[in-house]
Amino acid sequence: MSRFSRLHAGAAGVLTFLLIAVPIPVLFPGLALANSDLASYAQRARHEFNVPGLAVAVIKDGKVVFEQGFGQRSLESPAPVGTHTLFCIASNTKSVTATALEILADEGKLHMDDRVIEHLPWFRMSDPYVTREMRVRDTLAHRSGLGSHAGDLLFVPASTYSTREVVERLRDMPLASGFRAGFAYENIMYAVATLLVEQASGQSYGDFVREHIFARLGMTESRIDATELQPGDDFATGYAPAEDGRLRPIPALAWKNDQGAAGIYSSIHDMTKWVQAQLTVGRLLSPASQQRMWSMLTPIDIDPAPVPELQAAQPNFLGYAEGWYVSDYRGQRLVWHTGEFPGVFSQVTLVPALNLGVVVLANQESDGIRAAIILHVLDSYLQQPQNDWIGAYAKLIKFESQQLTTAIAKAAAETSENAKPSRPLSSYAGTYRDAWYGDIEVSLVHDQLRLRFTRSPRLVGPLLPRGADTFLAHWDDRSLDADALIEFTADQGAHITSARMHRASPRTAHAYDYQDLHLVRVGTNQ
Repeated sequence: MSRFSRLHAGAAGVLTFLLIAVPIPVLFPGLALANSDLASYAQRARHEFNVPGLAVAVIKDGKVVFEQGFGQRSLESPAPVGTHTLFCIASNTKSVTATALEILADEGKLHMDDRVIEHLPWFRMSDPYVTREMRVRDTLAHRSGLGSHAGDLLFVPASTYSTREVVERLRDMPLASGFRAGFAYENIMYAVATLLVEQASGQSYGDFVREHIFARLGMTESRIDATELQPGDDFATGYAPAEDGRLRPIPALAWKNDQGAAGIYSSIHDMTKWVQAQLTVGRLLSPASQQRMWSMLTPIDIDPAPVPELQAAQPNFLGYAEGWYVSDYRGQRLVWHTGEFPGVFSQVTLVPALNLGVVVLANQESDGIRAAIILHVLDSYLQQPQNDWIGAYAKLIKFESQQLTTAIAKAAAETSENAKPSRPLSSYAGTYRDAWYGDIEVSLVHDQLRLRFTRSPRLVGPLLPRGADTFLAHWDDRSLDADALIEFTADQGAHITSARMHRASPRTAHAYDYQDLHLVRVGTNQ
């Protein structure tokens, strides 16, 4: 998938499901387009992009002018999405973390240009220069020199590592590029930011955010992560398209060891308060801190629009600030962030010059729906002719679906389900160690190999032959959609000594960074 499509659109299966009753919208005066028009547009987008549940809000000049839920919280229940339904906002958590650090800067408890080692003396990157020069703001800007999504396996899916243990393993992660040389999306550096919040404040990350952000803004419904959800809570179940096109429910996930990167749950009602605070200079931050947080730190290359219908959405500049993307649309500067977690998608978009904010929360991994709705709202306020963004993103989905089908077929052709291993299965069994992840174990159980990531309880499953020394890791937990291929390597004496892994399907999320593992067998060969 191109960078344009990752940042501005997405692919999702299309499956028609029955119309259901939706709650009466909360209507407010002053919207540049009719509330009924936006509600109709959102419903059309929901069905086009196969999203069970959706919530949308528009904030203008400090007032909430539109706030409504659509569809179902769960396909297994008729309960509707309301304005108080909780969604995981995923990586929109990053802007909360950036705000937390800037609050601490305003309080004089740290400075954004402080070296990280001034606050975390034990902090180490693999390069001594980067260790010495990494500043607080660098942890927020995706420019550490690590590869895209490097280290995500330390917390995706949930692992038994603590946040400090996750950060300590940065010392063994090789850099993929020069420090501050370019943009590569990271989650692990937000674990560093999490610890910086805790060290400077003397509170846990959750307590600081609850006290200094949620409580100050009246965000009484928001939770730090999924572990705080209680039975009977009004929250949306996440869904993702399976290979057959049907939607399957995704269990709620929590990154207890990287809370600052993703995982906050919030309602559209609470998110309107978050947007109002961001657009009101001085509400949470000093004017200088607010401006600093929205100033570009890392430029991002702009890919051509994949389909002609999206050329009008092409930005002239694109970059990353502190926990926020910055770009432009039709001459207006945008400050925004997306959030994508298994089964959910969110976006917050601010237009500071217009004192305008738009929020979209959805319980399906379709970023086409958020882009179409947000651009529809922006066009209305910018007095632009209405464009069929739903149709444009539907065309993009078809285009990317065709590309994905081709890529999946190509990947399948490189392996064989009828393959037989080149040696006895017992010769592969053993412990394999990666410097930054730790150990994985291959065991022979009832004439079948099984793979287990020792610190990731959900990454366990059989190894199915796919080549002479290649196997498919077919995880027992099928909700992960994260199968991997593992290729074993032998030395000159024909003993298995190491292994490499990579995602088995182009469908698998980049968070599963198997390709960065360098697995070396521990102990004596069989």
